[in-house]
Amino acid sequence: MARYTCSFLISINFEYLQPLLLDLLQDCDLDIQYCTSDYILAREIPGKVSFSKLVKVEVFIDKSTATETESRMSIVIKNEELPLHVDNHCRQTFEYVKETIERSRHWHLIESLAG
Repeated sequence: MARYTCSFLISINFEYLQPLLLDLLQDCDLDIQYCTSDYILAREIPGKVSFSKLVKVEVFIDKSTATETESRMSIVIKNEELPLHVDNHCRQTFEYVKETIERSRHWHLIESLAG
């Protein structure tokens, strides 16, 4: 299974983060499957790639460390594809979502740490 993670520290109030993330994920052609105030599960829409390559995106918003001006979140992007190549579909989707978060005009990126 391919799996890629990244943590972000961004300057935005916690209350505004989740609705903006929902829009951002939908703009990345992801379908929202489940959503709470601190967790979002989205997946690729079937039809463009084989079933094993369909990507799931999990977003974890850390409410415990949120302040009036900063929020921390982590993303996990995974699929059932074996990562036999460095530039696999899951990695491409990860890079696209990560860059979209980093370049969003709705907040200022303070820190990004990919793992």
